[in-house]
Amino acid sequence: MNKATRKSSLFQSELVWPFVLITSLFFLWGLANNMTDTLLSAFQRIMCMSDFQTSWIQMAFYGAYFCLALPAAILIKRYTYKTGILVGLGMFIAGALLFYPASITMSFGHFLIAIYILAGGLSVLETTANPYIVAMGPEASSTRRLNLAQSFNPIGSITGVLLSKFFILSQLNQFGAAERAAMSSEELAAVQSEELTAVMGPYVGVAVFLSLIWLLVKFTNMPRASDSGSVLHIGSSFQRLIRTRHYVWAVVAQFFYVGAQICVWSYTIRYAMQALSINEDAAATYYTIALVVFMASRFIFTGLMSFISPRALLLLTAVVAALLTFLVIYSDGQTGVYALIGISGCMSLMFPTIYAMGIKGLGEDTKLAGSGLIMAILGGAVLTSVQGYVSDATQNIRIAFYVPLACFALVAVYAAIAGKLEAAFRNKSVGDTMATDHLPIHKVAG
Repeated sequence: MNKATRKSSLFQSELVWPFVLITSLFFLWGLANNMTDTLLSAFQRIMCMSDFQTSWIQMAFYGAYFCLALPAAILIKRYTYKTGILVGLGMFIAGALLFYPASITMSFGHFLIAIYILAGGLSVLETTANPYIVAMGPEASSTRRLNLAQSFNPIGSITGVLLSKFFILSQLNQFGAAERAAMSSEELAAVQSEELTAVMGPYVGVAVFLSLIWLLVKFTNMPRASDSGSVLHIGSSFQRLIRTRHYVWAVVAQFFYVGAQICVWSYTIRYAMQALSINEDAAATYYTIALVVFMASRFIFTGLMSFISPRALLLLTAVVAALLTFLVIYSDGQTGVYALIGISGCMSLMFPTIYAMGIKGLGEDTKLAGSGLIMAILGGAVLTSVQGYVSDATQNIRIAFYVPLACFALVAVYAAIAGKLEAAFRNKSVGDTMATDHLPIHKVAG
């Protein structure tokens, strides 16, 4: 097979520029996701919050994903993918700009509102971009194509952590909770104002950059997907989907995978601080290393999918991730931190692989199915809060990693049975088609 053939088999040649442009969105929401992860450590110091209290950041963020995914599916079905992208980017920009008034009022609730609106935009973008990438070529290469686009997501993640490290975490005053409690209200307000201004800066800067991307998308002639303009029959599609076991299992697996990912990343800085007795700025370096490993592994796994089935790779990485999480719990110091970094390498292929396996063969139900898999991102809110609660209750962040350990175990179960579920779905589809084809012939013969 020559180079040109390999390229055309991955995506249609006339869609090169749209593919590049849509892939840039994967970078942008990766940047926002991981900037938000670092806010847990930032607000814990700024406002002397517990792990459970700071987990409200992730509840707002991933709660918005859950609430906006279905409206986004309806939007892009009623209009176009381009409309979804513009709406998503617009909400992303609005949420980022709202960090400015929130930094003035110094209200945690106002920051949560800004985060919710920003994440709502990301939900629209993900609901739009993932099935669009899948549609840009043959179904046989859809998993590899989506993994390729998703490979640029961790580049954005690394950029987001670096922005947070140098412009937010490094600007935090090192006063602890006891020292802040001893300050007068005026002194504390002055310290917090300076720190919250540092939090606000990168978000407003990102909003300016996003405005340029919005204009670029606006004036680009984006092609329609093959089913654009058709009616989205939510009721009948939903009934078909809940009877499709390989899809239902994919949604469940995605819920627990995203929960595991956000649990691991949200508390990487906290774990490194405790294990190595370092501050937030230094601990963010280990978080950055984890994301570099995540990025490199995604490119590696995308290449391996040419030789090894995505399902087999998913099973292998889920099992290894569970073993590494066990090591995180029962090790300390550098060993535990290195195991935590290794988990990121295992997680790199999970989201796009589960997504592509889940929507495979769903035809006209693909967009609603895609929104369901994005809604499963709610796991990032629910399970991170559970982990924060366990951490507070046990006063031991290591024990709290039993939460992602259980999640990886469930993903491994899904990977182990996915082949049988897909085979059963294919057989049922073939049987339904044969029965449908036979009925008119029988009626004519009668």
